[in-house]
Amino acid sequence: MDELDKKYYKISEVADILAIPASTLRFWEKNFTVIKPKRNDHGTRFYTPADIDKIAMIHYLVKERGLKLEAAQEQIRLNPQGIEMRHRTVARLKEMRTRVQAMLDSLHSLR
Repeated sequence: MDELDKKYYKISEVADILAIPASTLRFWEKNFTVIKPKRNDHGTRFYTPADIDKIAMIHYLVKERGLKLEAAQEQIRLNPQGIEMRHRTVARLKEMRTRVQAMLDSLHSLR
């Protein structure tokens, strides 16, 4: 999430960033009170980087940890900072794994 440099993002941009369908974002918006994008007069959603971080946290809980929506809401309600820290740690570890794998692949190609 460090690459977020704009003030607001449209739903299609958020869907691309998180690699989830826009319909999932709309569904989660209805079910999770922590997602509150701003809207213009035409109803277009505008997500802040903070909104995107919250959605990424929900994605982590629902898609990666396999929690049901109610359980994910409860986790966010009871321990939002802990969930966010865990999500960020897992994301960093995945990024590190990707970098290490790329280095290993480069070393193997030199043989």
